[in-house]
Amino acid sequence: MKYRPCTGGCTHEGSHCNGCGRSHEEVSELNKMVKELAGYCKKMDYKNTDDFANSVATGIYYKLEALNK
Repeated sequence: MKYRPCTGGCTHEGSHCNGCGRSHEEVSELNKMVKELAGYCKKMDYKNTDDFANSVATGIYYKLEALNK
């Protein structure tokens, strides 16, 4: 399956978003993870939020690389 990012045309009817085509369950789970990461960043009072976000993205990339070996 290929990930499809949000296009801004979100819908809540049916089982899938008409904007990105992802299931509402997938969208909800990802939103929950992002909310938790944002909450952690706020709790730690990081001032360099761009560095935090980039570090998380890089960490995910390397974890996926390791899982795919």
